[in-house]
Amino acid sequence: MSTFETTAVAAPASHWRRMRVWAAAHAVDDFYQGLVPAAVPYFVLQRDIGYLGASGLALAATLGSALPQIAVGVLADRRRLPWMSPLGISLAGIGAGVAGLVPAYPLMFVSLLVSGLGVAMFHPPAGRDARRAAGGSATAMSYFAAGGSVGFFVAPALATPALDAFGVGATALFVPPAVLMGFVLLRHQRRTLPATSASVRRPGVDRPRLFATLTAVEVVRSTVSFGVNTFIALYWIRDLGATSLLGGVALTLQLAGGVLGTLGGGRIADRIGMVRTVRLGNALLVPALVAMLLCDNEFAALPLALLVGLVTNIPFAVLVKLGQDYLPTRPGTAAGVTLGLAVSAGGLVLPLLGLVADAHGPRGVLVVLAVVPVVAVVLSAFLREPGPR
Repeated sequence: MSTFETTAVAAPASHWRRMRVWAAAHAVDDFYQGLVPAAVPYFVLQRDIGYLGASGLALAATLGSALPQIAVGVLADRRRLPWMSPLGISLAGIGAGVAGLVPAYPLMFVSLLVSGLGVAMFHPPAGRDARRAAGGSATAMSYFAAGGSVGFFVAPALATPALDAFGVGATALFVPPAVLMGFVLLRHQRRTLPATSASVRRPGVDRPRLFATLTAVEVVRSTVSFGVNTFIALYWIRDLGATSLLGGVALTLQLAGGVLGTLGGGRIADRIGMVRTVRLGNALLVPALVAMLLCDNEFAALPLALLVGLVTNIPFAVLVKLGQDYLPTRPGTAAGVTLGLAVSAGGLVLPLLGLVADAHGPRGVLVVLAVVPVVAVVLSAFLREPGPR
């Protein structure tokens, strides 16, 4: 390990000072991804949209985020483009905010599609610059990754009371933070550009086969994450007989567990290795989901929702850093896939999960999702620690 990387691991406070703007920006950006599952029950209850239609709205945000990610990542590896991440944050917030105001389903779909496009514009260049700040430390990279988890967590905590009080149109209340953070990030980019614009590429040897395997692992993990995020509140409401407010609490706790898992995963990886950490998170997910499904009390099951979120996100920051280590010459492309395409790809399965929910209810979806992590366990057995061939 280099002197710089040793210092990076030993001095987390220094890393936080260098990465706090990117962590905050990631939190604001992913707030709007967390806002979508928080708002889905209200679209169902207040706009008379069925499970399949609700899954379609979640799919709109996913399509906007997933499809452009590779192109944005390639562009971020070739050009600095300091305006891209700030504009992306602004579009993410504006699209998600407008979705609750428009009356027609097609307009809701387009609004969330624009929001997803904003997310796609943020992640690759942000991941590239966060890697530069993190150096060789998985713990440091976990600060940036945890910013996204914090955004997911805060979204239902803030949105659920607002949506309960004012209806689904309250999504518009959350547009200003996106515009403000976009302005702050643009100023930060302009201040740091002279020091960081010399090169956007890094030396090293790419390992595309390992990167492809890692991407497959993350797609499976993303399927579970999107499915749980979308249906956990509805499971509490429809299967456990809870109120919509308690359903929002379950979603909030699940996302709070994601924050803890992301931060904990980085520290675990610095101790036992990145690949072992990924395997650990995948292996623990099956019993965590089964335990939550076996508890039929809406209050007693709440800590298990927290546990599901925690173990789901243990590999998150590790997968981001590991992906960039597998593609060291193309960190923007790697971030576009690991932070964007692979994470969003799970949302493409939501229409199928919506069909399962229409036939068997939200509980049926969670039963299916409890089996899916077995695939990730098998795939992660083929991962290797980065290093010389």
